[in-house]
Amino acid sequence: MAPRATWKGHLRLSLVSCPVRLYNATSSKDRITFNQLHKDTHNRINMKPVDPELGLVERSDLVKGYEYEDKKYIIIDSDDLDNVKIESNHTIGIEAFVDEGEIDPLYLDAPYYLAPDGAMAEETFVVLREALKKAGKVAIARLVLSSRERVITIAPRETGMFVCTLRNPNEVRGTAEYFDNIPVGEPDKEMLDLAEKLIEQKTTEFDPKDYEDRYEAALMAMIKEKLKGHKPVIAAAPERGGNVINLMDALKASLSDSKPPAKSKSKPAAAAAKPKKATRKKA
Repeated sequence: MAPRATWKGHLRLSLVSCPVRLYNATSSKDRITFNQLHKDTHNRINMKPVDPELGLVERSDLVKGYEYEDKKYIIIDSDDLDNVKIESNHTIGIEAFVDEGEIDPLYLDAPYYLAPDGAMAEETFVVLREALKKAGKVAIARLVLSSRERVITIAPRETGMFVCTLRNPNEVRGTAEYFDNIPVGEPDKEMLDLAEKLIEQKTTEFDPKDYEDRYEAALMAMIKEKLKGHKPVIAAAPERGGNVINLMDALKASLSDSKPPAKSKSKPAAAAAKPKKATRKKA
């Protein structure tokens, strides 16, 4: 079954455009979730809207309201929202190109994949993708998602493109209230050298598969035990060291105990025999 598009419209650069489809690049469907049940009947609880004066009300009687003063609202209906039409409702209009490194990761929000909508769009789509790739830039554009206009970045990715929505500047907090009291200055050189060696010793290539969600795995193991009728075994919490009294001693001990991470093996040549995969020890 083909994935369902989140958005359909046109990708436009100046006078060049092509129909495209936008897809969610991530999914949380495999994440463990819980339902609210009554403690005696184990029936699932339905959350129903309640008016403080009328009590239980039908969802069909609900309207949208904007609070312009305390407990004072102006009603907004679907016609009002339909009248708010801007170009980015059905078009991803590219406005600028920037170096990827110029975008602060703090502004990156939700990831999507962008693909051509039909064979007729493929030629234009490929031209735009390759132009981005050769220029080494990401495009800045606007897009309406869930009735809100979002600024997005567009970058080439494999045979398609990668879109990421950006947070609005007023959603990003400044650092002053968090960092102002942190001391400024150079630390002890010997301790700094030890810390740098510790970083060097633990440096490796990032592979997200090496960092599974251990809480999710433990949660599923507990659920499986309960399904079997067994009493779940409570895993012992890892021992935590006390407060570090002597930072220098702690750095030296960490450096001597630390083992360098296994380096990612490069892909073997076509003629070379496939190496046997080493068994990895679980912590």
